[in-house]
Amino acid sequence: MACGTCSTGKDGQPKGCKNNGTCGTDSCNKLTVFDWLANMSLPNGEKPFDWVEVRFKNGRKEYYKNTENLTLAIGDVVATQAQSGHDIGMVTLTGELVRVQMKRKKVSDKKEGALKIYRKASQKDIDIWSDARDREEAMKVKARQFAIDLKLQMKISDIEFQGDASKATFYYTAEERVDFRELIKLFAREFRTRIEMKQVGFRQEAARLGGIGSCGRELCCSTWLTDFRSVSTSAARYQQLSLNPQKLAGQCGKLKCCLNYELDSYLDALKSIPKPEIKLYTEKGTAVCQKTDIFKGHLWYAYEGEWMNWHKITKDQANEIIALNKKKQKIASLEEYASELIEDTKSAFENVVGQDSLTRFDNPKGNNKRKSNKNRNNRNKKNNKRRKPQNKNNNAK
Repeated sequence: MACGTCSTGKDGQPKGCKNNGTCGTDSCNKLTVFDWLANMSLPNGEKPFDWVEVRFKNGRKEYYKNTENLTLAIGDVVATQAQSGHDIGMVTLTGELVRVQMKRKKVSDKKEGALKIYRKASQKDIDIWSDARDREEAMKVKARQFAIDLKLQMKISDIEFQGDASKATFYYTAEERVDFRELIKLFAREFRTRIEMKQVGFRQEAARLGGIGSCGRELCCSTWLTDFRSVSTSAARYQQLSLNPQKLAGQCGKLKCCLNYELDSYLDALKSIPKPEIKLYTEKGTAVCQKTDIFKGHLWYAYEGEWMNWHKITKDQANEIIALNKKKQKIASLEEYASELIEDTKSAFENVVGQDSLTRFDNPKGNNKRKSNKNRNNRNKKNNKRRKPQNKNNNAK
């Protein structure tokens, strides 16, 4: 079926994982949507929504109209209408949730000339589709070599065959516009099929190919993320991250999408925290901000010329001092504010478990036995020392 480890049965269902197209190898369940309306009946005997979501290679999804009223379930392999010929894909969503997905992606269900589903794929359709997909990797190697020979500044990242093997779509990335007319002639002559070139962005390329991120998990763009928002370096600055391009860049070479996940929380917390470039003026000297704990609301200041001695104060105390400075007033020193935050670092280990009464591990009898054994050993050592000189005298005699 879709993944390499799942064999295909006669009805098109995967045998290996026995999960009907939802196995854990990422190939069968890219960008899946949980159908939480599957077990709910429609009110007043309404007809089910006649559109179906179908997924193709590497997470590409399209919506088709079920004009033949086929009984379809998630995981079914179907033959769908294409611009010329037919394509083969897997059903990933049915029912009312498809209406929600189409509305979210701004796909109209009332447009004329909508693509439709022909039938459930037969074993012959699946065999042709599988053979075409087996050719894709070898074609990609040759296609990249042709592009290098023509000295084109482009990278062919993926090839996708149509289900009936009548057309091959070449996905490529490029910094600038590329004239690939001569390249298409070479492809048509070598591969004997219709060729379509499609340029994608670097983020879309990473989403299609997939991979493992620096966090140790699969890439968000290839598993669940569908909208790619712009990410700027200011997102890293607000979160106090090191501006290291190697750590901030993702698989696509752009800034990681996850930099935007917690940005709103940081921006809300920073509203009440004074800016680090604001200095505090005291009678002892001018203090400069050295460090900020955003969520705890703590700031560390050091006097100019005393950079090794940091004084910890809260954001409310810092705002209070700034307000006094605006009125041209100074406090005596930061020490009087920092002394309130001195934490007691002494740890009480005598009651770690949280039990006040004695337990079986705190048996006083056992301690007495140990003490008595130590005393007995000490007596034996003293007696042995006393006996040693007598043994020497006896030997001399």
